[in-house]
Amino acid sequence: MSTAVLPLAVTMMAGPQIISAIILVTTPRPVRTSLAFLAGVAAAVCVGVGVALGLAHLLGGAVDLGGTGDRGSVGNIIKYVLIGLLVLAALRNWRNRADAEPPKWLTSLMTSGAGRALVIGFLVILLMPSDVVVMLTVGVHLSQGSAGFVGALPFIALTVLIAALPLLGRLLFRHRAAVVMPRLRDWMNGHSWLINIAVCLVFVALIASGG
Repeated sequence: MSTAVLPLAVTMMAGPQIISAIILVTTPRPVRTSLAFLAGVAAAVCVGVGVALGLAHLLGGAVDLGGTGDRGSVGNIIKYVLIGLLVLAALRNWRNRADAEPPKWLTSLMTSGAGRALVIGFLVILLMPSDVVVMLTVGVHLSQGSAGFVGALPFIALTVLIAALPLLGRLLFRHRAAVVMPRLRDWMNGHSWLINIAVCLVFVALIASGG
């Protein structure tokens, strides 16, 4: 797969997704719950990209998606429509920033066990509109390049690696991370609207530059 798509893995975990990972490393059993969360994330990305690739292949069978270098191709037009949806989402987050609050389920993660962490890891990917848009974009890109699911493995691996960063930080820096992570968690909870806007803008910039 083209390396132009790989940076989209960053947007997959930005927002409530990475906040969830940070919260889990501040729980009494950070390693166990975080590993379960990562398993859920990995499964969700595999399912999501697989479905997106299947849909892109079906669409490509009915309509010529064109090449990635053809800006007027159907495939690229689909990408631009997805970008437009993200721009609207960014504007909505800005307009509602004064009333923005983190989802209530985020706070419940503090008492989560491995089973709940696994489910949250799965759903936090498949139910996030921004992640759905990213996976659809990856599916279209793979279809345009005549690549199969194997071509998505670098993207999937990078997404899981980014999701694992809070756990890796906790394991490497232990006492310092135990102090920093709760502060980072609280800041991200209080600025979720800003994070969502940043995710949308990064996504737009990556797609625009990747063509």
